[in-house]
Amino acid sequence: MRCALLVSYDGTDFSGYQRQAQGERTVQEELERAAAEIFGAPVRVVASGRTDAGVHAAGQVCHLDCETTIPPERLFLCFNRLLPPDLRVLASAPAPEGFDASSSAKRKTYVYSAYLAESELPLVCRYAARLKRKPDLAAMKRAAELLEGEHDFAAFSSAGSSAKTSVRTVYRIEISSKTLNGGTMYEISVTGNGFLYNMVRILAGELFAVGYGKELGQTALALGCGERSLVAETMPPEGLRLERVDYGFPLFGERS
Repeated sequence: MRCALLVSYDGTDFSGYQRQAQGERTVQEELERAAAEIFGAPVRVVASGRTDAGVHAAGQVCHLDCETTIPPERLFLCFNRLLPPDLRVLASAPAPEGFDASSSAKRKTYVYSAYLAESELPLVCRYAARLKRKPDLAAMKRAAELLEGEHDFAAFSSAGSSAKTSVRTVYRIEISSKTLNGGTMYEISVTGNGFLYNMVRILAGELFAVGYGKELGQTALALGCGERSLVAETMPPEGLRLERVDYGFPLFGERS
């Protein structure tokens, strides 16, 4: 039986999702440790995609194959009795035939958060990068419009990507701000059919660079020629979270 899991985690103390040969603490390792205890045998837990060290997830989706009398809808309770407090399974469900958490995904939405304040905000700094000055939101939104659509995003990927192609479709980029106690929070929501290595963090860096005065023509040039050196630096991992993964149907009922 194949089951789907809706997973959330604070990535601060994880070395990303994928199990590491060096033995670092990872989300996959914790999930598979719990699964082995629940089912009495080793079980591989496959995610919709890898998240890097320090990156968070509000709605990561995973699947696993198991033989059990436990109703799939109750599996999340079994996991949560065994998982550490910075990792939780929010829901579980039977997966439809042919479902694969990675290859079946239609859209993914990531959110990048950054804040502006005179001093570091202890209740925010684990989940948002701190900005040095106020960006121009109108300029950022113009750059976002440029980056939406199907493009070759080679310039917006870090070295080490194993992707066969750097062409991706970004369906929507939304930029918003809100007042915090002691500062302002900025959020960049990016929805696409898939993302290259560090792509969302680089996109966020470029949008903030435009917000600080970089000419939009330079962004267009980088998009056209694929030269990484023309694009802003990668934003820190703590500001990024995987918000949701869409499969074209409600995998977890109302939660989807």
